[in-house]
Amino acid sequence: MDQTNAVKRTGMIGLGAMGLQFARHMARKGFDVAGYDINADAMRRAEGSGIKPGSSPVAVGKHAEVIVVMVATDAQVESVVEGSGLIEALASGSVICIASSVAPETCRRLAALAAAKNIGVLDTPVVLGQEAADNGTCTVYVGGEERWLARARPVLQTFGREVLHLGGVGSGQIAKMINNMLLWATMVANFESLTLAKTLGMDIPRLVAALGHGSGANWSLSRWGKSTGKWAEKDMDTAIELAQAAKVPVPLGGLVDQLVKAINQEKMKALLS
Repeated sequence: MDQTNAVKRTGMIGLGAMGLQFARHMARKGFDVAGYDINADAMRRAEGSGIKPGSSPVAVGKHAEVIVVMVATDAQVESVVEGSGLIEALASGSVICIASSVAPETCRRLAALAAAKNIGVLDTPVVLGQEAADNGTCTVYVGGEERWLARARPVLQTFGREVLHLGGVGSGQIAKMINNMLLWATMVANFESLTLAKTLGMDIPRLVAALGHGSGANWSLSRWGKSTGKWAEKDMDTAIELAQAAKVPVPLGGLVDQLVKAINQEKMKALLS
């Protein structure tokens, strides 16, 4: 594959809430997109959006020059990239973009495997949530070699307003992990503060609007009642495990982990009622 040629054929493995939107954005920007998901309903929705159905990850790999993987866990990423035969199916010069939130070491190991076939692996997790995925305005944190990013960047820009290269493979995952540690700490602070405000008789929507003009303003507060407030426990588990392995104390992170497990979406929304 001549890497100087512009990418025309892409693949999306994992057609859930975010992956389907990524595939749609690729198609709308003129890419020839093939997709695969183990869920038949997801496959039907994708086909209805102009995505070519692939019978397996290998089938998508035979079609695509750049593949984006958006599945749930490290084990699923490993199954897609290594276990399914995807690496063997891809042509030399192809790029796999791991958009799933997984451990940096998972991405590094798969990148080493793929390198033997001159296939690039980038870790490309995204932030700013479902609304940004729907609108194609995610921020994409990228780890990996610059040459592979140069090839994949036009694809990532279909759903990423910002595509930020942060270093070697695994850097994107670390950046998202740190972003989320800050986000979750802020979410807990917002919940605690707004709970007190409501108990003291404040109109919460009016207060949230006012706080947006003060020094306590933050992204989570600006989205209060609009975002899902879902808690990705595995992501925080990864953060704490990496901190322990590095022998770096993160007492606030551990406390936030416990506090958020006691806060669910319904409790957050109840503050607005």
